[in-house]
This record gives sequence, structure tokens and C-alpha cells, in this order.
Amino acid sequence: MSQVNHLTTTLLDFPVEILLDILGHLDVRDLVRARRVCNHVRQAIDSSSELLYSIDLEYFNVIPVPSTPGSDRSIPALRKSLLQSESAWQKAEYSERDSIVLPHPPNMHQWSCGVLGFPAENSQQMLFFQPQLADGHSNATTLRQWNCEFDSTVAHHQFSVAEDLMVLIVRARSMESHAYDVIFRSLSEDEDHPAAAFASVKALDNVADLELLNPSTLRSSIFGDYYGVMFRNVNKANGGVADFLQIWNWKSKDAFQCLEVFNPARKTMNFSFLTNDKILVVNTSELLLYSLVHSSNSLQLTAKFSLPALHSPFEYTCIGFSPVPSDARAHNRMVALSMDVSGGYLAKNPCFTSYIERNTLLELESTYVGRYGKASEDSPNLPWSSWGPNHTRSFEESSFDPCKHSVFGFRCASLVGGRNTQRPLCIRDFNPHRVVDFKAGNGTRWNQRLVEGSEILPSSGLFLEPLGSGLPYLETTTEEKFLSTDLTMEANRVTLLSFEIKSTIRVPHTGEQSFVEYKILQGFEVLDFE
Repeated sequence: MSQVNHLTTTLLDFPVEILLDILGHLDVRDLVRARRVCNHVRQAIDSSSELLYSIDLEYFNVIPVPSTPGSDRSIPALRKSLLQSESAWQKAEYSERDSIVLPHPPNMHQWSCGVLGFPAENSQQMLFFQPQLADGHSNATTLRQWNCEFDSTVAHHQFSVAEDLMVLIVRARSMESHAYDVIFRSLSEDEDHPAAAFASVKALDNVADLELLNPSTLRSSIFGDYYGVMFRNVNKANGGVADFLQIWNWKSKDAFQCLEVFNPARKTMNFSFLTNDKILVVNTSELLLYSLVHSSNSLQLTAKFSLPALHSPFEYTCIGFSPVPSDARAHNRMVALSMDVSGGYLAKNPCFTSYIERNTLLELESTYVGRYGKASEDSPNLPWSSWGPNHTRSFEESSFDPCKHSVFGFRCASLVGGRNTQRPLCIRDFNPHRVVDFKAGNGTRWNQRLVEGSEILPSSGLFLEPLGSGLPYLETTTEEKFLSTDLTMEANRVTLLSFEIKSTIRVPHTGEQSFVEYKILQGFEVLDFE
């Protein structure tokens, strides 16, 4: 009688090359789980730069470090650059480039991808400045600068380096039925944007009293193919006052646009794109989540969230969002909501900033629908107590400060301390996977510290309910201190708008008394974390 030997082949019997090919078909989260199966599988995954790089990008939500022209674009080289940058952030180690003086003092300035833009004094020219490395072998910095000119006085501007787009809002000519022209221009070529479906579109057509317009109340945002602008306290053509939010797909010849009207009694403050089809609007008592409905060119209210309630007579006077850049569409990230409070006995208006993950906001939409059904003007809000304390982390400053809460991905940067003084740079990392790794003792801790649990804020007594303390984070602070009026953050860089007070002794004429002349010099200070 013949005997048959049955051989059993397990996954671990395959050569590493075949095992990696099998593992390469797994979802990233399954790859992370597979690393925990046994040492053999973990070592196989850790031997593959491709698998580890995908884990870095899709699981840890690390945003790739921009590469320079001519640099090695292989996966091992890209991952090495990414790990070096991550290590530099965790250690608060950076190379400081030579500071460079701005030839023009900035006014009403904005940032985009490290570029500073602001209107010239005549408001018919936009000036742009970008600090760049002179070469790869020194700390020398050069200043790239250019300008864009136009025929009309600009009431409002916005620009995006990622889209090479500059949007200008100018008053429409007399006898027109609309209030403003919205013009789409190339940021680099000083001409109409080649991808724009129309060089300009009409804003507030047949809805506004054209004699009573106040452009200082405009808020705007660019997110990929979409541009939105909020017009606050607009006197309507048929009487009364309203707030308007108008949105265009500036690349579409179908000219998708919608116009949403808000009751000014709600005191609508600001808005922000979260994704291509989700928009967050805030007023003095609530966050409103909307979906873009393309079939009807409209906004549909999908969820409502209460803000933390204040004791009387305190109230929110200004609320703003950290901008969500369109290049962050594929990544989860932090959203910062800054709220100024005034009233009562306050000598200075404190500013409270609450962080929340963007994906958490989107998931809370399902929570809202499950509890209350379809959202409407009359439907209740999801109470702050049901979402805020466990899903946010709050901080307090004495007043609004541009050097606080610059956000990139899960990381944020702030100068710690009062304004107009030298202050250290504090880096906070809210990445939940990094926090879990840190608590598990994985990797080197460097000089990071873990912050979790509730913290008592100095002015928390202004609120009727506790602020958010549910998000743990890792914190690193630099030893060096900086004198700055503003800052912006990128994947591996912090750019500070620094200032220096220069004094000069002047003697007008012989025999006359000398005097000291003071001059404020502003410039860029660049910190590279790489």
C-alpha cells in the first residue's frame, strides 16, 4: 500500500521576495497589523522601503518632504529624507538660514506655501516675496520677489501657490447689476489664469444695494478647483441686511456656483473648506457643516454643533479657522478654531483656540444624523458636551496673536509668551499614531514630552461647560528665542516674519540738539527642519 506524504506550506515558508509581493497587496492598516504577527513578518516588512514609505504616508499621515530639482527621487531616498525631517521636528533641531530684510513693510499680508503677499500702497499692485536658499552649501538666503499689476483698486485678494492662482475682488463698474468682479489670474505669469473657465465672474448679482457696500467684511478661501467668498452685513437690494456665501468652481465651464444667505442676527463669522464638497461655517454660537450639492448648485446643511457656552455678559467677538490647504485633501489634519471673547470685567480679550481632527468633524456628521435625522434651520445642535471635551484640545492666549497656532498636517507651531518679546518656538504633534508609539516606548524620545488629560486654563471660568482636553499631543520647545510678528509652517520649514528696531542718532544742524531716530526693519527668518 503506497503512502502519500501531505506537506503543509505556511506563509513563513515563502522566500522573502514572494512574501513581500503578497504583503504588497495588503491595505496599509493591515500591513501595520501584520507587523505584529511575528518577528519574521515584521523583519520582512521592515526590509522594504516601499512598504514602510506607504505606512509613513497613509497610516502615520506624514506629508512628504518637498524635493529639490535634480535630487534622488527613489523610494529609499524619499523615505530617508522624510525620516530625517521627522527626527528634526521631534528634536527641535533646525538649520537657521541667514535672515533677509524685506524692502517693503507688509500690510494686510497673507501666506501661502512660504510665500508672503500683500497689496502695495496704491492697491493696484500685489507684491510677493519668497525666501530661497542661495545654494545647497551655505546658509545664505536670497529673496525672490515679483509683483502683479492691475487696472482697478482691489477690495480683497487671496492667492494659492499650489494652484498658481491669485484671486482679486474689485468693485464692478457703475450701471452694472452686480457688486463685484471676481478675477482669476496666474500668480506667476501676471495674466489671466490659463486653467480658469472664465477670466472673471460676477459676485452679488442683483442682490445687493450697490450704494452701501463695505469690502472690509469679506472673507475668502481657495481649495483646489473651488473659490469661496463670504460677504458679511450686506445691505440687500430689496431692503434689510444679510450675510452671503458665494462659491465657484473656477475651472469649470459649467460655472458651478452657489449663493447661500445667512441671517445676520446669527452673526456669521467665517467659513472654511474641509474637503472638495464639505464646508464649515461658524457663527457666535455654533458650527454648521454643509455639503456642496452639484445637481442644484446649492449648499445643504448636514450637521450643527454647539460651541462652548459662555457666562453672561461674555460673548464671542471674532472666530476664525486655520486655513485647510487644497494639497491636504488626501491627508487627515488638524483644524484650529480660534475664538476671541469680550465683555464684563475683561481688561484684555482672551483668545481660546480649540484643535480637532478634520476626519473627526466629518465623522460627527453621522453622529448628528443618527441622533437628530436630517439637519435643518430648526433642528437642534449637537451639544458641546457631546463632542467638544472628548474630541478637542483647547489653549488660551491673552489676545489674538499671528505667531500662534500655525498648522501643517497634525503638527502646529507657536511662539510661547507675550507679543513683542523674544519667545521660544513650541512644536506640538497631535498625530495619534505618534502619541501611541511614544506611550508604548517605541523609538527615541529625544526632548519631547507627552501632554494628556485636562488642564486648567486661566480664564476657563468664563465658560459654562469644560473646554476640550481629550486630545493628547507631543510637545517640543526650542532653546533659542525669536522676535517675530508672524509665522507660517510647511512640511519641513518654519518661516518667521521677524523685526528689529534700529536706532540712529541724528544731528540736524550744527549747534542743534541731537535726537534718536527709530526704524523698524522687518525680514524673514527661515528655520529648516531636515
